[in-house]
Amino acid sequence: MDTDLSPSQIVRWRTAIFAIFLASGLSIATWASRVPAIKQSLGVDNIQIGLLLLGMGVASILGLSVAPIVLARLGAKRGMLGGLLLVAVGVTVIGVGTDLVHSYPVVLIGLALFGFGNGSVDVMMNVEGAAIEKQTGKTILPLFHAFFSFGTVIGAGLGVAAVAMDLAVVAHASIIAVLIVVIAVVSVANVPAREITGDEQATSAPRGWRERLHTAMSAWREPRTYALGVVMLGMAFAEGGANDWLPLALVDGHDADQALGAAGLAVFSIAMTVFRVFGGPLVDRFGRVMVLRVLALTAAAGLLLFILAPTLPLVFVGAALWGAGASLGFPLGMSAAADDPAHAATRVSAAATIGYVAFLCGPPILGFISEHIGLLETLFIVVGLIVASGLFSGAARPLVPAARERVES
Repeated sequence: MDTDLSPSQIVRWRTAIFAIFLASGLSIATWASRVPAIKQSLGVDNIQIGLLLLGMGVASILGLSVAPIVLARLGAKRGMLGGLLLVAVGVTVIGVGTDLVHSYPVVLIGLALFGFGNGSVDVMMNVEGAAIEKQTGKTILPLFHAFFSFGTVIGAGLGVAAVAMDLAVVAHASIIAVLIVVIAVVSVANVPAREITGDEQATSAPRGWRERLHTAMSAWREPRTYALGVVMLGMAFAEGGANDWLPLALVDGHDADQALGAAGLAVFSIAMTVFRVFGGPLVDRFGRVMVLRVLALTAAAGLLLFILAPTLPLVFVGAALWGAGASLGFPLGMSAAADDPAHAATRVSAAATIGYVAFLCGPPILGFISEHIGLLETLFIVVGLIVASGLFSGAARPLVPAARERVES
């Protein structure tokens, strides 16, 4: 059984998971900020960079897929520690491959380790965040995801500083790797062992890991998992599509210059981060379903305005509405999946896997379609997925005891 936690233990637990979300964002921005330097050092073209991204994406999906097994075998504490250490090793290998051995395969290996570690940690840190929500009775997963965004901003800023100081990729990567290791060790030490996150208490009778794995996979047999998956899929496409295609859509579709393209993405990201910081109290006041429906309407209207607006100021308004509307779908899907504390880890793992696979696979799919019909026209597909997300948002309604029994049966 889980033991009661003191207020100070809960604060340390929450702070630790904030730090882990931040470290994940930091690592991703570190890699992204040095892509030009890596390309130049290796002497590769854009196609080869694309293959590196593909390798990282495949490894990330594998990490997402095995996360339930890691949870069943090791629990969230040891799983997160191992995943973050793997991220640190991967970042270091990327730097070594870039500057010391100038080897494309070594960089690819580093990205595979990096992607696999981040993919598995993504699931487990959401499991922990959902467990904290259940412990405190407050909606705070959006704030955890805001800390991921803070990590990307910090990582991008450090990347700019590293480039300005002409710091080699291997030195930059090694510094970030050490920082990630420190965050991992200190944070995990402050995460309590909880049975609902797969961490058996010392006083509990240990269960066989095969039994725990069977429990972990049970969520995939529940219709509610897939309904929540639709909610998260639409918003994952909305977020991932913006991150990869919004600047280019501004430049190619609205004849903006590259600086305005970057500014459009900044507007989207700021709107999303602000709503993730302040969205929790709105959910606690108005409920998940109402907030999800309103935000789906906001995201769809914003994206339509972005596509169809005749002037750039209106396009930027559309980008802001798009970002605000897409902000809470993913974290609120996590919250809904964790409604039953006894099965929180398994259901959050399944829901997170659906969302992250959509986030990783969505942008390349959009890019392929855009080659045939145009980028702005392709974004109408995302509008349709956002509408579907809103229509399925009733699946996020908090479970009452009778509903929990039906889900479990």
